[in-house]
Amino acid sequence: MKKSPWLIFILVAIAQFMVVLDNAITNVALPSIQRNLHFGGSSLSWVVTAYALCFGGFLLLGGRTADLFGRRRVLLTGMIAFTLFSLLIGLSQSPAQLIILRALQGMSAAFMSPAALSIVLVTFSNERDRGRALGYWTLVATGGAAVGVLLGGVLTQYFGWRWNFFINVPIGIVMSYLISKFVPVHAREEKRISMDLPGATLITAALMSLVFAFSQAPQWGWLNGKTLGILGGALVLLAGFVWNESRAKHPLMPLGIFKIRNVTGANLVMAPVYAGMLGGFFLTTLYLQGTLHYSPVVTGLSFLPFPVLLGFMSTRIPKFVAKYGYRRFLIAGPLLVAVGSLWLSRLHADSSYVAGVLPAFILMPLGMGMTFMPTIAAATSGVPAHESGLASGLITTSQMMGGALGLAVLSGVAVSATASASHLGFTEATMHGYRTAFLVNILFMLVASSVALLVIRQKNKQPRPAAA
Repeated sequence: MKKSPWLIFILVAIAQFMVVLDNAITNVALPSIQRNLHFGGSSLSWVVTAYALCFGGFLLLGGRTADLFGRRRVLLTGMIAFTLFSLLIGLSQSPAQLIILRALQGMSAAFMSPAALSIVLVTFSNERDRGRALGYWTLVATGGAAVGVLLGGVLTQYFGWRWNFFINVPIGIVMSYLISKFVPVHAREEKRISMDLPGATLITAALMSLVFAFSQAPQWGWLNGKTLGILGGALVLLAGFVWNESRAKHPLMPLGIFKIRNVTGANLVMAPVYAGMLGGFFLTTLYLQGTLHYSPVVTGLSFLPFPVLLGFMSTRIPKFVAKYGYRRFLIAGPLLVAVGSLWLSRLHADSSYVAGVLPAFILMPLGMGMTFMPTIAAATSGVPAHESGLASGLITTSQMMGGALGLAVLSGVAVSATASASHLGFTEATMHGYRTAFLVNILFMLVASSVALLVIRQKNKQPRPAAA
C-alpha cells in the first residue's frame, strides 16, 4: 500500500526538528550545566563546540552514506544513536563524559539530517508539492532554533537541565518505530558500494578543523598562531580533498555537482545567511538575559514572534517561487534581515523590548522565510537522484559551517568592541560591543544578497502537462 507523502514528510521533519532543537536547548541550559557538573570557565564552551565539530565534520559523509546504503536505513541508524546518546548525556556525571557524548550525538545528527532532507526530495516528485514541502522544511530547520530557546528555558527552569536531553528519548523511540513502519525502504541510489575513504577522511578532518578554529578564535584571537595554524591546516586538507576527488574513481563528492550554477550559488548564499541568524540569536539572547535581566522562560517567550512569522512566510513563499523563480527572493530576503539587524544596532541598555527588539523580530523572520526555502530548492534542483543525499549534505554543511563562522565572528567582534570601549563603563561598553556586532551582521546579509544577484540564475518555469 502506498504511503501518504505528507505522512512521510511529517515523520522525517520531526527527526530534523530533534536535531535543530537540541542545539538551541543546550545554549539556554549552559549556566545550569556549569553549576551542576562544576565545569571550568573555558571548558563549558565545549558542550556546544564538541557537537558542532562532529555535526559539521561528518555531514558530507552522512549525505553520501545515505546515497550508498539507503536513506531510511541511514536515518534510522542515526536516530537510534542520537536517542541513546541523549539518554547518556542526561545521565552524565562529569564534564569529560558529557563532552564526549555530545561529540557522538553530533556525529549521529550528521547522518540523520541529510538523510531526512534527501527523503523529502525523492518523496515529492511534483514540483508544486516539493515547493510546499521545502517551505515547511524551512520552518522546521530554522524555526526550531527559536522554539528551542523557549522550550529550553521552560525545561531548565522548572525540570532541570538534564531534561533538555531526556526529552529526546521518548520522542526518538516513538519516531524510530513510526519511520520504520511508514517510511518506505529506499534502495541504494548507487549500484556499487564504493566508499571513498581517503576523501571522507580529508573532508571530515578539514571541516572539523574549520569549525574548531572558528569556535576558538574569539578566545585565542583571529591572528593568534594557533588559530592561523589550524586554519592553514584546514585549507591544506581541503586542497587535498579536491585533488583526491578529481582523481578518485568513485569520489565522495563528485566535483561536477558544482557545475550546476544554482547549486553553487545557493550554498554560497546559505552560509552567510545562517551565520547572521545564529549569531544574531546568540547576541540577542545575551542582551535579553544579561542587560534586560530576563529569566530563561521570559527570554524564550520574547523569541515567540520569530517562529510564528517565519512559519507564516515559509508556508506562503513556495507558490511565489513557483510563479516567479528563486532569484528575486534570494536577493530581497537577506536585505530585509539586514534592515532588522540595523534596527538592533540601535539598542541601548534602557531600550524596551517592544521598541528595541520586537520590530527586528518582525522583519528578520519575514526575510528568513523569503530566503531559506528558495535556497534549499536551488541547492537541490537539477541534481541527479543518485546525488540527492550529497546535495542535501552539502547545503546542510554550508548551513552548519556558516553558523559556526557567524557565532565566532560576531561574538569575537562583540568582545573586541567591548574591550575597546571599556573606559565607558561595563554596561555601555557591552552595549557598544553588541551594536558593533549587529552592524557586522549586516555585511553577512549584503554578501548573501550580492551572491544571489550575481550567481543565481532564474529558474525556468516548467510547462503544465496537458490534460489526459
